Amino acid sequence: MWLLNLKPVALAAAGAIILQAVDCQDNRTAPFPNTTYPGFESPNPATIAGSRSFQRSPPKYPSPWMSGSGDWADAYAKARDFVSQLTLTEKVNLTTGVGWQGERCVGQNGAIPRLGFRSMCMQDSPVGVRFTDFNTVFPAGINAAATWDRGLAYARGAAMGKEHQLKGVDVDLAPVAGPLGRSPAGGRNWEGFSPDPVLTGILIAQTVQGIQSSGVMACTKHLLGNEQEHFRQAPQQGYNITDSSSSNIDDVTLHELYLWPFADAIRAGTASIMCSYQQLNNSYACENSYLLNYILKGELDFQGFVMSDWAAQHSGVASALAGLDMTMPGDAQFVSSTSYWGPNLTVAVLNGTVPQWRLDDAAVRIIAAWYYVGRDTAAVPINFDSWTLDTYGYQHFVAKQNLRLVNEHVDVRGDHGALARTLASASTVLLKNTNNVLPLTGKEKLTAVFGEDAGNNPDGPNGCPDRGCDNGTLGMAWGSGTANFAYLVTPETGIQNVVVANGGAFESITNNYAYTQIQLLASRASVAMVFVNADSGEGFITVDGNVGDRNNLTLWVDGDTLIQNVSALCNNTIVVVHSVGAVLLGNYSTNPNVTAILWAGIPGEQSGNAIADVLYGRVNPGAKLPFTLAARREDYGSDLLYEPNAPVPQTDFTEGIFIDYRALDRANIEPVYEFGFGLSYTTFSYSNLQITRTQAGPYTPTTGMTAAAPTFGSISNNTADYVFPSNITRIATYIYPYLNSTDLRASADEDNYGLPGFIPEGAQDSSPQPRVAAGGAPGGNPQLWDVLYQVTATITNTGRVAGEEVPQLYLSLGGPYDAKIVLRNFERLSIQPGTSATFNADITRRDVSNWDPASQNWVITNYTKTAYVGSSSRKLLLNATLP
Repeated sequence: MWLLNLKPVALAAAGAIILQAVDCQDNRTAPFPNTTYPGFESPNPATIAGSRSFQRSPPKYPSPWMSGSGDWADAYAKARDFVSQLTLTEKVNLTTGVGWQGERCVGQNGAIPRLGFRSMCMQDSPVGVRFTDFNTVFPAGINAAATWDRGLAYARGAAMGKEHQLKGVDVDLAPVAGPLGRSPAGGRNWEGFSPDPVLTGILIAQTVQGIQSSGVMACTKHLLGNEQEHFRQAPQQGYNITDSSSSNIDDVTLHELYLWPFADAIRAGTASIMCSYQQLNNSYACENSYLLNYILKGELDFQGFVMSDWAAQHSGVASALAGLDMTMPGDAQFVSSTSYWGPNLTVAVLNGTVPQWRLDDAAVRIIAAWYYVGRDTAAVPINFDSWTLDTYGYQHFVAKQNLRLVNEHVDVRGDHGALARTLASASTVLLKNTNNVLPLTGKEKLTAVFGEDAGNNPDGPNGCPDRGCDNGTLGMAWGSGTANFAYLVTPETGIQNVVVANGGAFESITNNYAYTQIQLLASRASVAMVFVNADSGEGFITVDGNVGDRNNLTLWVDGDTLIQNVSALCNNTIVVVHSVGAVLLGNYSTNPNVTAILWAGIPGEQSGNAIADVLYGRVNPGAKLPFTLAARREDYGSDLLYEPNAPVPQTDFTEGIFIDYRALDRANIEPVYEFGFGLSYTTFSYSNLQITRTQAGPYTPTTGMTAAAPTFGSISNNTADYVFPSNITRIATYIYPYLNSTDLRASADEDNYGLPGFIPEGAQDSSPQPRVAAGGAPGGNPQLWDVLYQVTATITNTGRVAGEEVPQLYLSLGGPYDAKIVLRNFERLSIQPGTSATFNADITRRDVSNWDPASQNWVITNYTKTAYVGSSSRKLLLNATLP
């Protein structure tokens, strides 16, 4: 989504808002590479053949209709009964947003007043409730990944869901599985979890279940291939492009990498999936029939509804037939008063181009998702307004109509600040700790803190719209995935509180360019803490020349100079990095004066308290890197496309499955700090690896036929029934389902109305359809989750303090086109000193399988499979061949 809390202006759907921020002076632009570096292309011929520029996604029709499979049967039955009562325009109302800034949430569909069904509220974000007040700002998804903790991921989701529920939100536009993190410079990687699909998949499933446990629908996004901000929408300021870029991804890479976590989210019951802005194999994601019909609703048997990203819909009939169920925000262009759907969908059903069963299916999916999470009992009235924090304002902001109470300022935080603090400390990765300099005591003679990143934004924590700047400490990155801070505890405050409580001396300098003062203080300090950062966000905001995506992987605000100046004069310099992902750490890992390095990510409102908890030993760090810290940008193998290579920019994912640690492993490149790495204030040993084969049966492809497409209720063919009612006062720019005329051609206002050959073959077919062999239940064939092996290992705390360790299970699948190792499971264990705990992990059929494009199914190859257990992707301490 791309939104900014500004006065309404008429914007093209693919336009952009540019904020030129200051105080980020030294983020120098790196040379713009192509997207896959030479030598990093996949060795798999199928990948190379299937990731070519201008390749076309194959058509797949008809759009599968909901069946109530899995645990959706009860919700499906209720939805059928509800939708059977609806008129044509009421069904269209469910599927179409009312328009940009038409109501109080960032997106709302039409209401059904006759049945007392209010407009559904769709609201960001994946870190908290956006555009409101008295809410918690949680650590970002990338921090949740760094915890490697299923329980914390669930708790974070449940707390975010509860806050959305108490604000009156129906759909939380979270969590994020795309971008996965193909390139570390991708602007929105921080909203998601990790470039590893298993780590992302396990934690996104927990997050979905947490959000929906609070009676709010989760919307897992962005499907699929939305791996950079550049060229995701056309036109883009400063570039001559005619359409959004195409992510060209082969079938193997799609299944084994980018689709993997979406399958986990669907199996966990996500109510909604958001399709992305860009094209996938030269077909827009929100009208890509292969992606939505065949993969999502066919193979993955998704039972919920597909929602467009904001202004990501590019057609009316085509997107409906391709599997889109809800368009957001509803207008074709922001504040255009026109819609691809709305009255045009009414016309399309009446003239037969969109069959009734397809509209009914969309409506049933939306209502079933509403019932599935318990909205019929959990809903409260909307009590906030996205477009103003004033108590009174216009219900219809852009139209300036209906002045009323719009903000009740409901405090929904509860005790979530404590959880945010726990998450932030549990996600702080200790990378270096020379001679156990940490934890500190708080009684050091002079504690000195350096860096703008340690202090306040002089304009306040919410001083930059959508956090579109890099001023002060980086508690949150920028874009639609943000929320307003109720407060932000800075590192300067958190550390000072500890030092003062212990009777110590504390000084700080939060101007990175106060070179003389920095040198004077550094030369006196007993311990120097240097805070640096690297920021990014969504492409509708530009910060210091970074159009959402980062131009490079260096530290911002002259951070490298700051570290060098301080460490040159203080031989006990501790570096803390707040960043949206990987940064280049230069020689700090080997610099003897840099005694400790910590990565604290995007920690949210409790930033300062959480980092103090770790620095002073109130929390023993147990986090692990959810990505690789490499020595050079090129070491990651794949990168972003910064300059268009065609009027429709083509991004060829020729590296295939080899991203992040998989790329470095294949190229035999030594990282600075590897994926899964993280130190503790204690030590652990690994022993006694045991692998037991279970008695799971053989894999059986799904067969048989679906039922015929059902319809619910009857639709009058009298066009006079759908003309705009005389007893309704029209709201300016609002999207309605009604016709302007009884003449369908006149109502459509379309030059090509009625031309033959427009409907794809099979798109209107309501007859029973073959089931997809790799499908059969939400998430895919249920037998993919059969447990084939059970793994145990003994983890012993060999140190003197209690600590937490994350044993990680990796597999080598053994084939010539496979990665050296792939993560398959993990567990965060709390272990007292001198005691042991048992690491338990299952290996499923899916874990040992490869995708076979020929059979369109998962297969277990005959290559030898080896299991590894270790503390990181490069510290594989135990191994055994799978029996």
